[in-house]
Amino acid sequence: MIAARRRTHAALPGWDRDDHAAARAAFFVTADLLGPDWAAAAGDTGGDARAFFETHFVPVEIGTPPALLTGYYEPELQGSLTATARFAWPLYALPAEHAPGLVGPSRAAIELGGLMRGQELVWLDSPVEAFLAQVQGSARVRLEDGRLLRMGYAGRNGQPYRSIGQELIRRGEVSAAAMSAQTIRAWCAAHPGQAVELFWHNPSFVFFKLLDLPESSGPIGAMGRPVTPMRSLAVDSDHIPLGAPVWVETQALSRLCIAQDSGSAMHGPQRGDLFCGSGAEAGEMAGRMKDAGRLVLLLPPALAERMAPGARL
Repeated sequence: MIAARRRTHAALPGWDRDDHAAARAAFFVTADLLGPDWAAAAGDTGGDARAFFETHFVPVEIGTPPALLTGYYEPELQGSLTATARFAWPLYALPAEHAPGLVGPSRAAIELGGLMRGQELVWLDSPVEAFLAQVQGSARVRLEDGRLLRMGYAGRNGQPYRSIGQELIRRGEVSAAAMSAQTIRAWCAAHPGQAVELFWHNPSFVFFKLLDLPESSGPIGAMGRPVTPMRSLAVDSDHIPLGAPVWVETQALSRLCIAQDSGSAMHGPQRGDLFCGSGAEAGEMAGRMKDAGRLVLLLPPALAERMAPGARL
């Protein structure tokens, strides 16, 4: 059984300095999707933002820190609707026969066997970018005529996710201390003939769909709504309810986020992936984010009482 301990708002370092209004705005993007326990908070749209969270939510720390906080982003890539010598690496649509829970062919089988031929949505100019778009689960693709396509997560093949970064560490190619998305890109650039084989180490394969979103909107998260830069958090939804506020605390960052996304690399109650935004600058930030710390859930009082009975600590 995973331990659950109540905390106080005052015991959260930096709580009094955070932008609670920004956190509340992110919360209300998905508040209407929450259940009865959340009704009081979801119906309170006025007043002071800090008082809103202190009135409607009790901090509950679940699991055992340290947490691991990483970052993700929405890349902006160059692409084409037709295959060319330059644009030769596709993002695929979800196969019509796909069913939730179905375990399909591995990444290597899909790519070596041409199993998704005819399912191409768009073609990119780099196998590295095509792979990393799958890791991020979304992408902005700029066509040569200037049009922007928004690609969103549609499903996956059901195979387990395996980190290619961990594989490079295991092979002795990169040290654990130096590992980042930038390090992976650099290794792939230096070893172009080995990059695709490295990607096959991860059998998980992500499919996409075209989204009708304004350019100003974030990508769609696991709750079916746009995520908010630096406020939306991907979590393990088996441990953290989607839509819940989560206090994120590391040496570099302390802020109130909202659990509005999930990911196959998220395991356990002390694991989070912060959405850093869209484009290259957000990618730099996300790629270097790998921090130890603590995650504290903010739950409605009735839910907090069921999860962690008794007085606050």
